[in-house]
Amino acid sequence: MVDLDTQKKKYQAVIDYGQKRGVSWKNIHIENNKLLIRGAAPNDAIKNEVWIKIKDIDPLYEDLTADITIDASLKAPETTYTVVGGDSLSKIAKHFYGDANKYMKIFEANTDQLKNPDLIKPGQTLRIPD
Repeated sequence: MVDLDTQKKKYQAVIDYGQKRGVSWKNIHIENNKLLIRGAAPNDAIKNEVWIKIKDIDPLYEDLTADITIDASLKAPETTYTVVGGDSLSKIAKHFYGDANKYMKIFEANTDQLKNPDLIKPGQTLRIPD
């Protein structure tokens, strides 16, 4: 018999991460001898992030059933990044988007504090749009 507490402990990082990223968990219980987590994510990107976390814990996840749908009415939390020495907007864009050329997307989301995309300072907290 599968123990709910043991299985929840194994996948707690997934549950916590999902909550942090705006996933609304509806069910977390044992069903058919597996932990069932059922919920809705604000968008596909966050749903995929949760699946990556699941596979990081157990690539086969044979003891888990995850039913994650999309509910666009849920608000995705804002992603932020704190600038460190040596950063540039293109370096940050490469990290978040895999494409350094998307640096203007970050600049445009932060025109309240940035006047020039080439002038960022360590300690600034930048919004990173999806």
